[in-house]
Amino acid sequence: MNSLTGQLLVAMPQMQDPRFARSVVYLCAHSEEAGAMGLVVNKTLDALTIDELYSHLNIEPSRLNHPQPVHFGGPVDPGRGFVLHSPDYREEGTLGIGDEFAMTATLDILRAIGKGEGPRQSLLALGYAGWAPGQLDAEIQANGWLSVDADAGLVFDDAQDRKWQRALAKLGIDLSMLSTEAGRA
Repeated sequence: MNSLTGQLLVAMPQMQDPRFARSVVYLCAHSEEAGAMGLVVNKTLDALTIDELYSHLNIEPSRLNHPQPVHFGGPVDPGRGFVLHSPDYREEGTLGIGDEFAMTATLDILRAIGKGEGPRQSLLALGYAGWAPGQLDAEIQANGWLSVDADAGLVFDDAQDRKWQRALAKLGIDLSMLSTEAGRA
């Protein structure tokens, strides 16, 4: 098994689970022993704004920052927050993922973002997508997901509704040519 850490998972059109239909997931970790953990980067929570979240956490948001949506990171532990961000911000709890990304899951990063001192680019997600060891590999073999190289332009883009198509286009895939049947060559 090759690690897909730092890759994007792109849901195939036949994905039946509504939580993952037309999803793009950034894989923060993937190993044979531990399974996989990722964040959905193209679905937002309509019921919660960043200002409401900051108010709930008693953090003063900076009016200098571009308003950000709160993302549905996945169905696991939806009360837990994760910030996927550019690597220009580091603290003790920051996990570096390749050259373009890092992830931090502390209140300190939210305070830094609120003060305008956080990372250059960031995406706040509640919850995460998780797979047991071997589960993601089986889903990929069953034609549930494609993987593609991640890039900051796609992940941090504000146009949530276009990320799925853009991720497929990176692979040179025409949606009309995708098969819903799994098979072996």
